[in-house]
Amino acid sequence: MMKLILIFSLITAVVAGCHSPAVPAEATRMYTDSITPRNISITSSGSYNDLFLDSNAVTRFITAQHLDDTVANRLISFYNARNYEFAWLDSTGLTEEAAAFRSLYSYLKDSVHNRELDTRMNALMEEDSLHVSARDPAMVNTELMLTIRLIQYFREKGGSVAVMEQMVPVSKQTTEQLTETMLGVDDKLYPAAAAMKPWLKKYRDIVKNGGWEPVAISRKAYSKGQSSPEIIPLKKRLTITGELKQMDSTALFTEELEAAVNTFRNAHGYTQNGVINDTVIRAMNIPAAQRQQQLLINMQRMKWMPAEPEGKLILVNIPAFVLHVTNKGKKVFDMDIVVGKEGHSTTMFSGKLNMVVFSPYWNIPRSIVRKEILPAMRRNSSYLARRNMEITKVVNGVPRIRQRPGPRNALGRVKFLFPNSFNIYFHDTPEKSLFNRDIRAYSHGCIRLREPLKMAQFLLEDSPRWTNEKIDSAMNSRKQQYIPIRPPVPVIITYFTSWADDEDGLHQVTDVYGHDERMRTKMFL
Repeated sequence: MMKLILIFSLITAVVAGCHSPAVPAEATRMYTDSITPRNISITSSGSYNDLFLDSNAVTRFITAQHLDDTVANRLISFYNARNYEFAWLDSTGLTEEAAAFRSLYSYLKDSVHNRELDTRMNALMEEDSLHVSARDPAMVNTELMLTIRLIQYFREKGGSVAVMEQMVPVSKQTTEQLTETMLGVDDKLYPAAAAMKPWLKKYRDIVKNGGWEPVAISRKAYSKGQSSPEIIPLKKRLTITGELKQMDSTALFTEELEAAVNTFRNAHGYTQNGVINDTVIRAMNIPAAQRQQQLLINMQRMKWMPAEPEGKLILVNIPAFVLHVTNKGKKVFDMDIVVGKEGHSTTMFSGKLNMVVFSPYWNIPRSIVRKEILPAMRRNSSYLARRNMEITKVVNGVPRIRQRPGPRNALGRVKFLFPNSFNIYFHDTPEKSLFNRDIRAYSHGCIRLREPLKMAQFLLEDSPRWTNEKIDSAMNSRKQQYIPIRPPVPVIITYFTSWADDEDGLHQVTDVYGHDERMRTKMFL
C-alpha cells in the first residue's frame, strides 16, 4: 500500500484538515500579509511553464470580476512571485497541476464550485491537441479563475501566502538544486514527501558516486542455477541499489540473486518469477540520475493529494495498474486493474462512487460506434446479433447501440459508477487473461477490475440485505439492477510512477502515458 494514502498532503498539513465554512484565523492573517514583490528574475528561458500574462490583463480581470481588495491583492501577489508566468496552462493546454488541483477541489465536500470553469476545464482536458496563446482571452480567463479558486481554497482552509504561492513550480532547476530543496522541506509541511526522503538521499549519493554501469545479456534470459560471466555485473548492479545485500563475485545465479531479482521485479511492476530478461535489463539500465528525477517528479505530485478520509477510500494508481482500498486509514485490499490504452488514456480526477449496477447493459460510446462498430457491421451483417447487441435508436444518422447483459458483455457482470465528465467507471470484464500481463493498458479509458465480486461485497458490506449469495445472484441474473451506495465512497485516480510502500520499499514503475517525461522537461535544467 502506498504511504501517500496514509498521510496528509502539503495543503492539508498546512490547514490542519479544517472543514469549517468559516474563515480560520490563519486565513485572515494570510489576507493581511503584504504583496510579494515582482520577481523579475523569472524569464522564459528558465521558466516552468512557457506562457506569460500581460500584467494589465490581471488588472482588467480584477476590475471585470469586481474583486475585493484582499482577493485582488492575493492575485497580484501570486503572479508577482511568478513574474506573471502562467500557473495552470502552458502552450499545450492544462498542466498537471491544474488537473491535480481540480481533483483535490472536487474531492472536498464543502467546496463551492464554479460550474462554468469546470465545464471549460473538461473541454480542455478532452482535447487531443491544443495550442494555447497567452493573448487568447478565454485562456487568460481560465488561468485567472483557477488562481481565484486556489485563493478561495486557502481562504477557507487557512495557510500562508508563501505556501500558496509555491504550490505550482515557477522555474526549472538542476536536479541537485531541487533535491536539496526537497530534502530541506519540513516534514510537517510536506509529509507526503517524508517517506520518499531517505530514497532521495540514497539516489543522490548513488549519482554522486557515479551511478551504475549499463548491464547486458547475450541470451534470452537467466534464472537460478545458471552460470555465466554476464551474471557478475548484474550482481554488482543490484548491490548498488540494495536488492542484493552482499556482493558475490561468482558467475553463478544463486538463490540470493533470485531473491534480489524478485525484489527488483516487484519494485518495478513486474511479476516475481526470478528471471532476468530484456525487460528487467531495460529497467536496470535507466540511469541513476533519471531515477533521482523520477523521485522528485512524484514528490511534486504528492503536494496535491487530499487528506485521508475518515471512512472508505478507493485510490487508483494508473501506472501501477493497481487500486488500493482502505477504511479508516487501514488497508482492506489491493486489486489489479486494466486502464486505458494509448489514445484512450484514463484521466486523473476524483469522484464519489454512488452506484453499483448488476448485470449491466453496455451503452457503447458514440466514438466506438463510429470507429469500430459501424465498419464491423458493414463487413458482417450479423455482427450485432453475434455479440448480443441491439440498436435502440438513431441520432443524426448514427445508431445508438447497446450490448445486453450476459457472459459476453464487455462490462462483465457488474459496474460501479462515480459520476464524472469523462464517462469513466469501474467494471468487470470477460477478458480475464489481460490481468496476467505486467503492463495492463488496454481499455477505452474505463477501469477493469480483476475481482469485481470483492469490490461489490466491500461496498455493500454494511447492508444486511445484500448477502454474498444475493450479490452473486444479481451479478448473474442478466437483469440490470441499480443499487445506490450511501454514503458514497471517495475515488481518487492518480498517477504515481514512484512511491514508498508500508514496508519502506521503493517502487518505480513504467511511465505508461509519458507524463513523467513531460514533467521532466518542465522541472529540470
